[in-house]
Amino acid sequence: MRHFSDAYAALRRKNRGQYALLAGCSFFSVLLITAYVCMMRSPTILSVLPEGGDSRKQVMMVFVLAVIGCAVFTAYAAGLFFRQKSRETGVFLALGATRRQLQREMGKELAVISLGSCAAGAALGGPLAWGVWQLFRLFLVDSQEMTLSFDPRSYLLSMVFAAYVVGMLFFLGGRSIRRTNIIDIVQESHKSEPIREVKRWYGSVGIVLVVIGALAGYLMPSFFVTVLQWYPPSGVEAVFYLPALVGMYMILLHTVVNGWRKRHKYRDIIATSMMKFQGRQTVRNMLVMTLLIAGAYFASFYAPMLNTSSTYSFSTRPVDFEYHWRNDQNWPERGEVESLASKHGVDITSWTQVDAATLGCDGTVSIEQSAGALGTTYTKEYREIQGGATYFSESAWNALTGQAVDLAPGTCANVLDDEGGSDYLSGGDVTLVTNMVTGASLSVTPAEPLCFTMLLGCYVLDDADYEILTAGLTDLWRETWVFFNVADSEASYPFADALFNEIVDRSGDDVLQMDAYDLVSAALAEEAGEVYDYDRAHIAAHGFPVIEREDRDTSEFRNYWLYMPQFRVLDQNDFVTTMAVFLVLFIFIALICFAAVIVIAFTRCMTIALTNARVYDDLRHLGAPNRYLFRSVKGQVSKVFLVPVIVGTAVISAFYLMIMYFNDNRFTPGEMAGMAVCAAVIAVLSAVLYGVYRITRRSVCRALGIQGK
Repeated sequence: MRHFSDAYAALRRKNRGQYALLAGCSFFSVLLITAYVCMMRSPTILSVLPEGGDSRKQVMMVFVLAVIGCAVFTAYAAGLFFRQKSRETGVFLALGATRRQLQREMGKELAVISLGSCAAGAALGGPLAWGVWQLFRLFLVDSQEMTLSFDPRSYLLSMVFAAYVVGMLFFLGGRSIRRTNIIDIVQESHKSEPIREVKRWYGSVGIVLVVIGALAGYLMPSFFVTVLQWYPPSGVEAVFYLPALVGMYMILLHTVVNGWRKRHKYRDIIATSMMKFQGRQTVRNMLVMTLLIAGAYFASFYAPMLNTSSTYSFSTRPVDFEYHWRNDQNWPERGEVESLASKHGVDITSWTQVDAATLGCDGTVSIEQSAGALGTTYTKEYREIQGGATYFSESAWNALTGQAVDLAPGTCANVLDDEGGSDYLSGGDVTLVTNMVTGASLSVTPAEPLCFTMLLGCYVLDDADYEILTAGLTDLWRETWVFFNVADSEASYPFADALFNEIVDRSGDDVLQMDAYDLVSAALAEEAGEVYDYDRAHIAAHGFPVIEREDRDTSEFRNYWLYMPQFRVLDQNDFVTTMAVFLVLFIFIALICFAAVIVIAFTRCMTIALTNARVYDDLRHLGAPNRYLFRSVKGQVSKVFLVPVIVGTAVISAFYLMIMYFNDNRFTPGEMAGMAVCAAVIAVLSAVLYGVYRITRRSVCRALGIQGK
């Protein structure tokens, strides 16, 4: 070797494994983040995730967890690399090499490793996302909305993360060389990362903090809006989840150091001590894995919960077909529907048709007071007409539902779902009802709410009151509602599809409105000379979809059209196709997070094995039997791998149960069925993770020369 570079290259060849580990971790992190970003910012995805909706917030939340996890994981891999490399750095310094020489050689290495691995990860992230998406389309579900496209600007986020990886590697590398004490540098790879003493109360306090953080994080947004009348800036709510994060860290600390069951004081002293002396990095990685497990399960629950609850809802509908129209529209009526049914060999067994009306309702409106960096505040103001709703007479209600309601004059009943819930989807109590054409109004007293999911959010009036209030209404304010059944619902799909297309084709542009559209509010805005934000002419400017006829088979149209019919067979058969983008997106997110967990856990377990190889070799020479060595390895690997899985699964399961309950202060039958399916998903995925744990444990034993099971 004639040059310093030759000696440096010789050591690099000898330690190829360390370089491969660092490059692999950097590549994997950038690959996952790029794939996630490409999917998250894809126009295909954004077109079906409503702006500000819960689905988009969930995607962003899991993305933040993935970024934190990959960032910590890459920093750990880099720290481990420089710890192992510190010995040769110190030796070179002791032999007279200058720091400038070492910085130059290390800079070359890091440039190749960081730029090469990050460039490869960024380049392959998009193809990975596209490939997985195409597999989903091939084997799971396909629809016209599933054609995936990418926004080139999404790579900006990927480049930011790659820049973090590159910058972090150069920073840690430069810091490792700038140390002044050569002996410290030489001994760096042998230094431990002990955890300070952990009291036994850490575990119980950690559980309490997790509960407090989960409750505060979920409930505080509602408190801000309903009590403080304040819409805080985005991200403020996340602060209240921090106690849960601290609590999980304390639980993991307690598990690593103390454990949860009483044990013999000296039985596992070797494995426990090794975990303590490498505790800081181990617990940090376990916390990242716990968060990723929680995010993965949160995403994986979406498909079974949505599918099961929707299937239950469809199957429990008391009527096969429901549709309604505004009377100024030329929609198919009974004769045309019967003719179409006969053409498709469908026998209509019952037909109920009633009148309804759109009337003005009193209530409170929110008026913004100030908007700025600290969010928006508002006040509530009572208005005699604040919006509109659909009203039925009690006779029409009884005809549609088969109930026998007899309301007292001067009363009005709002409609909840079949179980008497979903108050947040109902208009609530009304005390003043107004005819928007004649201006006639009637003061009413709220009656006991009625229950019928298919008419959720409507109101029912006494027959005499209904006749008085609807006198003089034009067809613009009148509606016709139809319920009918068929002899064989399962065989009526071609008829249902044909009737749906006929309805859409004969709908005017003025009824192709999003379900947030309110005819009364639109009329009030027009009278005041203001723009009504939810009109189809203006709604796109606010990030909401515009309902178009040619999009009739998309999830936007079928989920958000104001006059979307409820045809049981159509909804059942087209559900997966309609919701395909939602379902596949969250499955993809779950796969990304689970993949990150598996790679992080495997890498950490293998590095623990390599770090402790000398200890196990000493134990073997001191006469420790293979059974004892295997138990020590099992104790370490199980804590690193299984504890985050158990904690993450338990925390997200409890959190999900809490969300389901607080949605409506109850568990509906559909939610119960969905949670049962989610429990089955947990069982299957837990079995898969346990299988990966067994493979990891076997690999660690093989690396240490221990006979494993």
